[in-house]
Amino acid sequence: MIVVGMMSGTSTDGIDAVAVRFENNSSPALQWELLAHVHIPFPTALHQEILACVRADAGTVDRLCALNFELGEIYSDAARQVIRAAKLDSEQIDLIGNHGQTVWHIPQHSTLQIGSAAVIAERTGITTISNFRARDMAAGGHGAPLVSFLDARLFTHPQKNRALQNIGGIANATWLPAQHPDNVLAFDSGPGNVLIDDAVRRATNNAFHFDRDGAMAARGQVDADWLAELLEHPYFKLLPPKTTGREVFGSPFGEQLWSAATARGLKAEDIVATVTMLTAKSIADSYRAFLPTMPEEVIVSGGGAKNPTLLAMLDAQLDSKIPVRRIDEFGIPGDAKEAFAFALMAFETWHGRPSNLPSATGARHPVILGEITPGRNWQELASK
Repeated sequence: MIVVGMMSGTSTDGIDAVAVRFENNSSPALQWELLAHVHIPFPTALHQEILACVRADAGTVDRLCALNFELGEIYSDAARQVIRAAKLDSEQIDLIGNHGQTVWHIPQHSTLQIGSAAVIAERTGITTISNFRARDMAAGGHGAPLVSFLDARLFTHPQKNRALQNIGGIANATWLPAQHPDNVLAFDSGPGNVLIDDAVRRATNNAFHFDRDGAMAARGQVDADWLAELLEHPYFKLLPPKTTGREVFGSPFGEQLWSAATARGLKAEDIVATVTMLTAKSIADSYRAFLPTMPEEVIVSGGGAKNPTLLAMLDAQLDSKIPVRRIDEFGIPGDAKEAFAFALMAFETWHGRPSNLPSATGARHPVILGEITPGRNWQELASK
């Protein structure tokens, strides 16, 4: 079965899409082949519209309604692009698993991802599975982190305790104890790139949207006193299972930080350096506070894995005693991991299997995730 997976995260920089071939057999080991991965940046106007719509004071119903269908068209194009990159035709694709764009997330209450699955199924002709988080929340979970399911399936090691650390807009960790996949622990540690990106946009008057190669942070100095204040944020003290997003660490919070930093007389580079260290230290602190033991290996993915300054800070916060490796070493591009995860979840849903981990999300029991929107391939797919 060939599945397209798509993800656009809290960084709102664009869509990552993958095409993956999965073998559906009785083997306990997942057999897969990554056929293609593409990244489609959002046009500036769309990026700004998404950022506006995730603000409680600007995301009006009419704007969200229009954006839902506009994103459906954009996701449809992304699916077509990754299918071409895999040198396939649409008729060869069985399913699309689309996460959508999160505009608001209220842990244990509700969540909203947009990007119309009906538009995607209509434009591509491919049966589409979407809205993965809601079912876990209906079962008492946080609806996140869901990617821990992929982590457990692919990266549990027979001897090593591992931490899978994704650094997207939000940073989330999955603890994989050796030989004990049922004891997986996962949670959002706090901001990943979201505050770094926000500070860079403010520092450059929107000329740049992220700190390429960590260059701005590398030129700055971390303000230790301000960092200590930032680490007093109540989210960092919450016990897992826990999740967060732009509703906590979004643009309004970034605006508060920028005002506080400039009042301290900090230069732009120092602000970026300090919020970069906030990400690194909050990750390391979360390991010490919440994991049963420190991991023997950390595998990093997401946009933050491309930031050498952030990775160097994380290594230092781990006392340079724990190897920090990029997921690319294991055959999955760092930016492709979450899209891969939703391809896998779509595959599992189609076969009637749960793909949440209650130990990670807090759900009362495992559930089959997502909603299925039939495409033109529906009858052929159902007969397989």
